[in-house]
Amino acid sequence: MFFRAAWSLVLRKTGPGIRGMHSPGSAAHSEGKMPPYTSYHAQRTYPMPDEPFCTELNAEQRALKEKEKGSWTQLSHAEKVALYRLQFHETFAEMNRRSNEWKTVMGCVFFFFGFTALLIWWQRVYVFPEKPITLTDEWKAQQLQRILDMKGNPVQGLASRWDYEKKEWKK
Repeated sequence: MFFRAAWSLVLRKTGPGIRGMHSPGSAAHSEGKMPPYTSYHAQRTYPMPDEPFCTELNAEQRALKEKEKGSWTQLSHAEKVALYRLQFHETFAEMNRRSNEWKTVMGCVFFFFGFTALLIWWQRVYVFPEKPITLTDEWKAQQLQRILDMKGNPVQGLASRWDYEKKEWKK
């Protein structure tokens, strides 16, 4: 109880702290954010962000913003592009262009496939024991011969398909 009271006093004296920084609020509120980028978030589904891309402008950009308030016919194409870049980070064409991220993903997938194959090979060579003798071809042939000699399941099983006079499988 004493610890909780002391902690609340510390939070009051030091300001909002971590809890205050991460509390939900308006996206346009930009206190405590790193310049020049604030809460800028644009995507294809919602291309109009709450804040402009650049919030802190230099003298050249401020002059361009003042010129923007006048007639747009006096602005050159480069100035219009510069104004667009102050407001938005990317154009739709830039947002929709293909990325090469698939190469990284496929490289990681193949790397882990190779690593897994190497691990399985190592386990088969050094970890797993030798195959039991009952899995050898000689043992299986002897087992089959033993079943046939005992005439096991002569009505529907293996013995029913074996011709004991000719010593071969029935056709």
